Amino acid sequence: MPLTRKHDHDWFLPEDVRKQLTETFKALKETVSLELFIQSGVNDEFSDYTEKFCADLARLDDRITFEKHDLASDRAKALGVTASPTLCVNPDDYHIRFLGAPLGEEGKSFITAVMLVSLRANGLSEASLALLEPLDGERLAQVFVSPSCPYCPGQVMHAIKCAIARPGQIKAECVEMSENPALTEEYGVGSVPHTIFNQGGHEALGLMPEERFVVELVHLKSAEELLKEDALPGVEGMQTASGYGTIDPGEVDLVIIGAGPAGLTAGIYAVRAGLKAVVLEKSIIGGQVALTPVVENYPGFTAVPGKQLMDIMSEHARRYVPVHEGEGVESIRMGDPAKDEPIVVTTARGTYPAKAVILATGASYRKLGVPGEETYFGRGVNYCASCDGYLYKEKTVAIVGGGNTALTDALHLKNLGANVTIIHRRDEFRAQKPLIESVERENIPVIWNTVVEEIKGDGRKASSLKLRNATTRAETELPVDGVFMAIGQKAATELAQAMGVALGENGFVQAGADMRTNIPRVYAAGDLTGGLQQIVTAIGEGSIAAMSAFEDISHPYWKE
Repeated sequence: MPLTRKHDHDWFLPEDVRKQLTETFKALKETVSLELFIQSGVNDEFSDYTEKFCADLARLDDRITFEKHDLASDRAKALGVTASPTLCVNPDDYHIRFLGAPLGEEGKSFITAVMLVSLRANGLSEASLALLEPLDGERLAQVFVSPSCPYCPGQVMHAIKCAIARPGQIKAECVEMSENPALTEEYGVGSVPHTIFNQGGHEALGLMPEERFVVELVHLKSAEELLKEDALPGVEGMQTASGYGTIDPGEVDLVIIGAGPAGLTAGIYAVRAGLKAVVLEKSIIGGQVALTPVVENYPGFTAVPGKQLMDIMSEHARRYVPVHEGEGVESIRMGDPAKDEPIVVTTARGTYPAKAVILATGASYRKLGVPGEETYFGRGVNYCASCDGYLYKEKTVAIVGGGNTALTDALHLKNLGANVTIIHRRDEFRAQKPLIESVERENIPVIWNTVVEEIKGDGRKASSLKLRNATTRAETELPVDGVFMAIGQKAATELAQAMGVALGENGFVQAGADMRTNIPRVYAAGDLTGGLQQIVTAIGEGSIAAMSAFEDISHPYWKE
């Protein structure tokens, strides 16, 4: 039966959150029904949280209704609900379910799902809708998540949008892995987001571009397989967008590629200088910073979660410039600057003729390159402690590395309750002194002068590391449930190289103090350029790049 509360003092949600949600819910149109299914004695704490959360939402807006059912009820049987807690959104119209409390990052997915269902809008791009057209048969997309994973909400929303677009044909489930251990174990989930299509018919690791998600949902094969088989006419649309109702948003002055600190700052400065700009981000806003558990060296914040810091920057940037999350650049065609020909930036969703481009594509995790690393990726081999740390509570893990990231990850995992060991190839850390002192204070063991030679396992999961002492050459084996790599970053230079931008011997983009590259109208900023690779330097470079672009667009030096 519907739940209500009588007194103002028993609100579960904080006042500031209630105010924000009240403002958001002003856009609601159709009624949204939330139904929660629970079983006493199973995940009681999470069931209680979800009940209070949903009851408050129903109080905030009359267009949201809430009912609670027992897992043994006829209603649960009719809907085929078997996990506690399970939260269903408009279950008579759609199969959109949250198996587990929508905590942390997934709270955003849940609220977005409520809004889309109320608006009866699927939110898919035109390209995605075209790719979805050939779907024949039913699909179930189960996205396994953790509360602290910033990549997970995007993958969950891909599934939910598809479920709204094809009700009765596509089912979407967000599965909180720690509240559903049996299901997590059944599918061998070792990294999130991990998506299972049709109960094992196909699976995918990580956050995917929306269009790729749709392709793999429809065909139950990886995009690479389909391209090899030439089994999907026009699949090049994922690379060129041609033939899929490509949108031409019109010419802009500046395209900024990447929405980390450098890209967001560039967007703010460009628009404030009078340029029409757009920021394109293939993954999540915030880049590497969004994955940092705690930032302690950013002025104005003694300590702040990286994701929170980037949310603040993102909100600021969006006041000035459109930021397109999940829209990766797939090709860039360079026009002749002497003839005022535009640089044409193409994504799966549109083309952007521009006068200039700022590359702020950042850097990606560096891999060890040892046997077993690829085999057990997502099954014991991890690169993001923020995303996957929850999987290793009360388990044994190793951190490979000796810099700031390695020590930060080790402290984060220790705080989660993992049994952590650091493996470092040198005899001293390269990290900042406060981090070293924290590791010593937490008594985290360190294996010095040692490298990982191989990652071993049973074919399903990693189980141990083959180690070699760099000094004595002695080999040992360390039993682990998982290993996190924190050995530095590799610049994401694919687009830069395709444009003919010069790289330095270290593999990073060469840019002057003004952030100009060797290619007229192309600028670079942030981790892509190497150097100190700190948030404050990325922000500084982003602002300089934007002002250089403004100066050059106003007075083209290549025409002088």
